[in-house]
Amino acid sequence: MQSEITDYILSMDIAIRNFIQYIRLEKRYSGDTVTSYSNDLLQFETFLKEYTKVNRIYWHLISVSHIRFFLIHLQDKKHSLRTISRKLSSVKSFFKYLVREEIIDDNPALLIKTPKLEKKLPEYVNEKDIERLMELPDKSSFEGLRDQVILELFYGTGMRLKELLNLKITDMDLNSDLLRIVGKGNKERIVPLGQIAKDAIIQYLHVRRHYAYDATPNLLILRNGKKMYPMAVQRIVKKYLSQASNVNKKSPHVLRHSYATHLLNNGASIRVVKDLLGHESLSTTQVYTHLSIDHLKKVYKQAHPGASNKKNH
Repeated sequence: MQSEITDYILSMDIAIRNFIQYIRLEKRYSGDTVTSYSNDLLQFETFLKEYTKVNRIYWHLISVSHIRFFLIHLQDKKHSLRTISRKLSSVKSFFKYLVREEIIDDNPALLIKTPKLEKKLPEYVNEKDIERLMELPDKSSFEGLRDQVILELFYGTGMRLKELLNLKITDMDLNSDLLRIVGKGNKERIVPLGQIAKDAIIQYLHVRRHYAYDATPNLLILRNGKKMYPMAVQRIVKKYLSQASNVNKKSPHVLRHSYATHLLNNGASIRVVKDLLGHESLSTTQVYTHLSIDHLKKVYKQAHPGASNKKNH
């Protein structure tokens, strides 16, 4: 497996290789993001070699037309607009790096506009269904107490799946009701822990010690004492969401969306929500304001006497 990875890296153009090292070591992008960039740029390089019929790419000779033909090639391959947009973003970042490193003088990707994507509003679970959801785990069993913690932490802190799986007991300060979360790019953030989630954790910790190995620092474990893996948590969340809600997507991220939406609906500042979610940019968080506005409109129509014409005709 290691030799396959090495061959994969060595098959890349040297400039692409250096760029990948740059985003991995200096920018500290996540492993998944680095893999995504690697695949996109290798695909771009392969296309250029086939299109120009050369064995080596000279980046200063690549023009706007080459990039546009690459995008047409992706459309012909029936890639979605979202996928094409992501691959273009990888190409743009790469050319920006080439200019920065003075490998090329002019950036041909600057003239390419990123296609506008229709913003999909994130699904979320309403507050009544959240209450129903939290009542489902069997609190008389180890699995039930653990599942309760999973649901409470997703909804009570808005953390991502990977963040929850990597959460260690030492990351929790139960006396101060705080959690230390290590997010994307190993960036840390401190989030408050609600009383309900805290109580669930304390109950779970009482039974966890009977199952966990001493060398397992992670909060969440399987019955055999090993650290939990993504698929196991996804299955657990899907099982309970299927019983409590009719949302289409039954994933951990839906509970993160619910956390953000309910905070905004109940008056939280968008900048506070941004920090709690660990977003780099406020624009990422702003998608939730659309949901919040819909909620405000609904409340207004229900509560304000002048919201609709109630006279009988």
